[in-house]
Amino acid sequence: MTKDPVLFVCIHNSARSQMAEAWLNHLYGDRFAAASAGLEPGTLNPYAVRVMAEAGIDISAGPTKSGDGMARRGRR
Repeated sequence: MTKDPVLFVCIHNSARSQMAEAWLNHLYGDRFAAASAGLEPGTLNPYAVRVMAEAGIDISAGPTKSGDGMARRGRR
């Protein structure tokens, strides 16, 4: 079965989109291939990392990514 791709985009890719990506992959990773990106990538928000860790999901190794960079690499 092919997974449907999902891209979450926000400004800095530092919290909300990272969390959304992690939750979708955690809950429905068998059906979706989630990714996230930002318009102006920043640094990962330590509060987002802490909240996700409390839920048992580790996003600490996830770098912030550029939506433009993903498009240049052929990701849609």
